[in-house]
Amino acid sequence: MASAYADVLQTNFGFVAKRRMDASNVEAISIVGDVRGKSVLIVDDLTESAGTLMAAAHIMREQGAAKVRAAVSHAVLNEQGYQRLQTGFLDELITTNSNPVDCRGLPITVLSIAPLLGEAILRINHHQSVTSLFRIKGF
Repeated sequence: MASAYADVLQTNFGFVAKRRMDASNVEAISIVGDVRGKSVLIVDDLTESAGTLMAAAHIMREQGAAKVRAAVSHAVLNEQGYQRLQTGFLDELITTNSNPVDCRGLPITVLSIAPLLGEAILRINHHQSVTSLFRIKGF
């Protein structure tokens, strides 16, 4: 999937090797790829405690990343997640309004999924493919 995102964005990609210590703590072990002086986008499906995001962002900063943003489909943030977002390792968290998100003055951008849901409903009513809404070039 990372390769497909990189193709769409016309950029290189890398990944972070991690080890889960327990349900809410993650250790980022290493980065595959060069981030020095670059803007980094971390992509994940969901975050609750922001442990994986913060571990990845921290190691990106240590390796010299200029900017670190994260994009997650669903930010179901608990108190620990909000506290971790205050560390400043992430320049921005981008998420959707698939569930309510309280930005609390943090650099969180919430994108509406209403157009996507509307198009899906329209396609269902016209007996058209919904799957094609979620295809990524190269996948």
